[in-house]
Amino acid sequence: MFSPAHAWSALVDAFSQHGVLPLLQSLHIDKLAGDPREIAESLLIAVVQVAIIACLFRPLETFWPAERWSDRKLTRVDFQYTLWMLIGIFPLFSYLVLTPIANYFGGVSSGPDTSSRDSILGITHWFPALDHHPLALFLVYYVIYDLVYYTMHRVQHALPWWWALHSMHHSTRQMSCWTNDRGSLVDGFIQSMILAVVGLAIGVAPTDFAWLMLLGELVQNFSHTNTRLNFGPVFGRLFVDPTFHRLHHMRVDPTRPNLHNCNYGQVFSIWDVLFGTALYGEPIRPTGVGDPVVDGDNEHGLVGLHWAAFKRFWGAVRTLDGWKPGEVSFGPGYRPVRVDHAAHAPAPDSDGPAPVVPEAVTAD
Repeated sequence: MFSPAHAWSALVDAFSQHGVLPLLQSLHIDKLAGDPREIAESLLIAVVQVAIIACLFRPLETFWPAERWSDRKLTRVDFQYTLWMLIGIFPLFSYLVLTPIANYFGGVSSGPDTSSRDSILGITHWFPALDHHPLALFLVYYVIYDLVYYTMHRVQHALPWWWALHSMHHSTRQMSCWTNDRGSLVDGFIQSMILAVVGLAIGVAPTDFAWLMLLGELVQNFSHTNTRLNFGPVFGRLFVDPTFHRLHHMRVDPTRPNLHNCNYGQVFSIWDVLFGTALYGEPIRPTGVGDPVVDGDNEHGLVGLHWAAFKRFWGAVRTLDGWKPGEVSFGPGYRPVRVDHAAHAPAPDSDGPAPVVPEAVTAD
């Protein structure tokens, strides 16, 4: 009898034996990590993700756009970067870095009879019954994973040296379904290590972790889509949709200070609701950043983007201000400069035009 799970497993095995392993052997790196099946599965998952983005999300931008792009070429670098990251960097990073770390710390196996019972932080250590309910266990894993991501994302915005890296993702003036994977490699490394450590601590098997990542990434690809679609007044309070996340990418509004510090969730918008960072009901707004140093990313290609982000990071991480939480722009030498939007907001009874806010970093 045909089984999608068995068909997928057979495809992974075939690709591992006839594609990945010969390549790794030719590069003489096949002894550096564990089973090449894992990188084969990562590559196939990436192909599935790219196909879904191209065949489902991209058409939405054509038929129900949130805005008409004034310069389509600005989205080209995000498309190129997505292919580069998903089909190249991420699987290789997972194979050569994350897998050895998991093995060193005695990472869990993906087999059905192994669990995290031996780890005091493992979910099934405390709730062994979940071992017999894989879907429920996966949901628990995902809720924890998503809460960790929400917390991490807020820190990315609050800590200047981390924002210096993360701002590369926010600098795009024209969001699209390819924007999600636009980000500094250093930022990606930090995020991956945090999420991988949490995954190992709570006992997520490698295969489950790969699917956790795919689900999260697909939802983020969808939420970055340039479309007006939303989930409505009920489901929109539970899950992140494109309208909700677009507000997270909006430029600073000088008449409403700090409005842009909102909507940090990855998959579940419930975290924003619970922690008071949710924003709903706003009209479609322009996206991008106000800081001219970060906005300059739009003039670069793939290599230039990373070099610009690294210069901001290096300028911030070496200074005391780079470690003090708060919103910043980047001045001479890429040093962080504090920004106080409230100080430039118009008076409540003012009828005149709003003053221009000094160039400043905006939220993603």
